[in-house]
Amino acid sequence: MNKTLYIILSVLALALIIYNITLLDFDNLFAGDSLIACIGIMASLCAIVLILIFATSKKIENKLKQ
Repeated sequence: MNKTLYIILSVLALALIIYNITLLDFDNLFAGDSLIACIGIMASLCAIVLILIFATSKKIENKLKQ
């Protein structure tokens, strides 16, 4: 995976977070569609963290090869 793919996946995850924030009903945060939006936000945040971990591990791997 190259840097461009990391950026594209991160932007897509960020776009999903923004979209799911618009679906939140702050009066009933854990009911109906708001619960699904909260789950979507958490899943997108996890995806961003995993992408960052993978990118960091690839940088470390490249430094060890040199």
